[in-house]
Amino acid sequence: TQRVKCRRVQICLHTRDPKNPAEGLDPTAVSYTSPTEDLEPRQCFCQPAGWQLSRERKQPTFFVVVLTDIDSDRHYCSCLTFYEAEINLQGTKKEEIEGEEEVSGLIQPAEVFAPKSLVLVSRLDYPEVFRACLGLIYTVYVDSLNVSLESLIANLCACLVPAAGGSQKLFSLGAGDRQLIQTPLHDSLPVTGTSVALLFQQLGIQNVLSLFCAVLTENKVLFHSASFQRLSDACRALESLMFPLKYSYPYIPILPAQLLEVLSSPTPFIIGVHSVFKTDVHELLDVIIADLDGGTIKIPECIHLSSLPEPLLRQTQAALSLILHPDLEVADHAFPPPRTALSHSKMLDKEVRAVFLRLFAQLFQGYRSCLQLIRIHAEPVIHFHKVRYKSNLVKLLHCFFL
Repeated sequence: TQRVKCRRVQICLHTRDPKNPAEGLDPTAVSYTSPTEDLEPRQCFCQPAGWQLSRERKQPTFFVVVLTDIDSDRHYCSCLTFYEAEINLQGTKKEEIEGEEEVSGLIQPAEVFAPKSLVLVSRLDYPEVFRACLGLIYTVYVDSLNVSLESLIANLCACLVPAAGGSQKLFSLGAGDRQLIQTPLHDSLPVTGTSVALLFQQLGIQNVLSLFCAVLTENKVLFHSASFQRLSDACRALESLMFPLKYSYPYIPILPAQLLEVLSSPTPFIIGVHSVFKTDVHELLDVIIADLDGGTIKIPECIHLSSLPEPLLRQTQAALSLILHPDLEVADHAFPPPRTALSHSKMLDKEVRAVFLRLFAQLFQGYRSCLQLIRIHAEPVIHFHKVRYKSNLVKLLHCFFL
């Protein structure tokens, strides 16, 4: 049989200055990778379950992969994959023996579909903008529109990204389109869209709080789902709940099949894998596994998971329940008021994150009084009194909730 190679087109976009995105994108960072080149890490992330041919034309897919370099800088790889027909023109002989008569013939050419991936790599985390840009490039290519692909990419590279907190910016790739970029108010502020609200809908309040405590106490957390984009959204949501803290351990929202041995790492992590590998990951003894499609989490017996202190735990659960289930308070009323509608998904997302931000404000209240500055050495040393902090926290919480 004839080997039909899967293809990949990679568009790498980086800012000229990583610390100043407003300097624009670097046009020299645009590259095309042909099928004959050696495999590299980014290529296996394009198809995390492996490059495979299909007998049916599948719908285009989109998801975002996060890669971290040696300097701890993240690169966001937006992958749009579609399928094109490839015809196997090489026939194979088939011999059939009926008695003493030999009949030979050729198999008719078979049509298969090979995946092609458009990959846009950037230090900027704008998944919806990149989805629209890759979708436009895909449309121009598939529909053979009278627009040069090179000009589309050149216009994308020439776009200047506004500084954090700046006004909205409209730009065009040159195909009669209008793209919109809105930067966050601050670079360190996570942009989650609707991913946090979606995570609570998938797993529920108690399960998400358990994962939240697991991440804070440096445990290993593994998501699995049949959707790559759901994996990316879940990891993004869980990490954003830690704000203003930063997650410093391995963070791999989509782990390809070739790198499954990473799950045996001794360090804490947040990782997502496709559900086709769930039988393999259930053998891990020190990993908390969350099933996004089934809405369950599995905590191994060897892991003792700490929870939030009371009464913070009870208050947080009540606040989240009031946001996610607004009709719960009046469910038993004989004459309930008209049904309360849920907030818009993006507003619901912000309301949930506000609960966790208030939680951290209460946890960190008075921590400065537990810092001791030691000037014995040439460089001052700051010592944190854990026992005093715990004692003060209990007193503060007791006074706060009286």
